[in-house]
Amino acid sequence: MKPLYLSFICFLVLSACKSEKKKDIVVESEEELTIAEKIANAHGYEHWQNVERVAFTFKVDRDTIKGNGRSWVWWPKKDSVHMKAGTQNVKYSRRNLDSVPSNADKAFINDKYWLLVPFQLVWDTSATISEPKKAETPIGNKELDMITITYPDEGGYTPGDAYDIYFDEDYLIREWTYRRGNSPEPSLTNTFENYQDFNGIKIAIDHKKDDGNWNLNFTDVSITLE
Repeated sequence: MKPLYLSFICFLVLSACKSEKKKDIVVESEEELTIAEKIANAHGYEHWQNVERVAFTFKVDRDTIKGNGRSWVWWPKKDSVHMKAGTQNVKYSRRNLDSVPSNADKAFINDKYWLLVPFQLVWDTSATISEPKKAETPIGNKELDMITITYPDEGGYTPGDAYDIYFDEDYLIREWTYRRGNSPEPSLTNTFENYQDFNGIKIAIDHKKDDGNWNLNFTDVSITLE
């Protein structure tokens, strides 16, 4: 009886060890997030699955001249869009772009990208994202982590473009540099500031150039959850 009893005890111990190892593996895999996911999560990406409606106005102010902007309402689950810009009033579904003015959808993709760039890092699976490295920000002259997202040479409205994205220890984006066609020289550099919380989603309202006389900004922002 003793050998049988001992064999049973050994079996239980081995089973427990295997179970612990499985638990360790599961925990480790859950914690292995990509740098894109960490940045997206820092900006509230976990709430996106519950978003029903996004509304915002995209504006660019220069010196004392205030831009009129483009106003958008987007229903992401339906991928339906409503744009108002000057005399233009367009409603369309992004699932059928045949009869949509090309400038309208191109403007939507641009304006949405500025608004939700932390999430675009996760959504744009065709792009490549570099490993993070320490770099000095071009405007604030602070040492932060930087990644570069580069888009393929074909497809989309701006193929081949690249963005150098600077983020802090909390994974919040603080500055970026846009490089058209992945050129070595920057095409545009600006800040991400005045973060505000919209139902758990953090959005930088202001994006300023170095001289402070140019500000791409958002007004009338609202995010409605289901």
